[in-house]
Amino acid sequence: MDSNLSDLHPDNRIKKLAEEAEPQVDFTIPARRYFRSGKEMVRMATVYYDEGKLEEAYKIYLRFSILFLDKIKGHPEFNTKNEDFKDIKEKLQTAIPRAEELKNKLLKKYKIEYEAHLQNVQRQKEQQQLKAQQRPQPVAPQMKPQSAPAERRLTAGKSDLANQVAIVPALPDDDILYPPPLTVQVPSEKPLFDRSNKPASLLNSQPLRHGLRPVIVPAKLIHEFLVLADRNTISNKETCGILAGKLSQDKLVITHLLVPEQNGTPDSCTTQNEEALFAFQDKFDLITLGWIHTHPTQTAFLSSVDLHTHCSYQLMMPEALAIVCAPRYDNYRCFCLTHDYGLRYIANCPIKNGFHPHPSEPPLFMVSFPSCIFS
Repeated sequence: MDSNLSDLHPDNRIKKLAEEAEPQVDFTIPARRYFRSGKEMVRMATVYYDEGKLEEAYKIYLRFSILFLDKIKGHPEFNTKNEDFKDIKEKLQTAIPRAEELKNKLLKKYKIEYEAHLQNVQRQKEQQQLKAQQRPQPVAPQMKPQSAPAERRLTAGKSDLANQVAIVPALPDDDILYPPPLTVQVPSEKPLFDRSNKPASLLNSQPLRHGLRPVIVPAKLIHEFLVLADRNTISNKETCGILAGKLSQDKLVITHLLVPEQNGTPDSCTTQNEEALFAFQDKFDLITLGWIHTHPTQTAFLSSVDLHTHCSYQLMMPEALAIVCAPRYDNYRCFCLTHDYGLRYIANCPIKNGFHPHPSEPPLFMVSFPSCIFS
């Protein structure tokens, strides 16, 4: 029982979960990204449902239902005849009744906890009243009668023992599973796109009430990625990849490093043939947990374009990582947008594409120590 919430009325607790589940839609993001995120939402909700984590499952099923029953319809690219939307409609047939089922289970659970809380409050009140009744009443001090002068003379010089007062003094190594070869292409010409078009997805979930879930990163991942990127690095071109994996017992485990077809320049990178990437993730029920890319000649940091790229991932999942490798400096770092400021600021930044200045204070991003665990 959560002692911080058991004192709330069950209806208010359900309302609080619904507020946390409310999705937001950025119409500058392609509609197909939402369809992609919807599939991942259902995967995560199903895992939570199977593990008996009712609140987490309810919030994701509810968010999925609201997003695709209402919010997405205002998107300029929304089309009911879209093949992706047909798949979403099938998932809604499961998500809606399951959300209602979970709501009823949670209400029943919350009512039991709320009644227990009220009984505990009443018990404490009765105990306080009983203690108050049993507490000894203070006795008014009695005045010592004055002795007659003759009596006072008889006791003079004797030790008055009755007036003497005694004073008593009162703290595991995980292996990386690779998909069938998805090649890293080094273009001979200028890339067709810049990094502002890197993959993005919009699950838009809130951080868990008890903090971020740990993200388990295989110890070999960085080395393997740098080996794959070496040809591009020598040519002073960026390489990017997708970090994918599974949710298990409130831990996000990266199991796959997906390196799709791509174009790169010294300061940009974009993927191609994303349908093959999505098909592979669907086949193995993989959830997008972040991304990784190189800075061939620069240090490890997040540029203004990187911040916007990562914002899409972190809106989808609060724990999403952005791993930046700087081969020239033999260094890499895991980043995330600051949850109390950076994520909101970048999400509302009016400039979506290209390199542009952002304020440095307060910090927009930080090293992701709270959630990133190399194992």
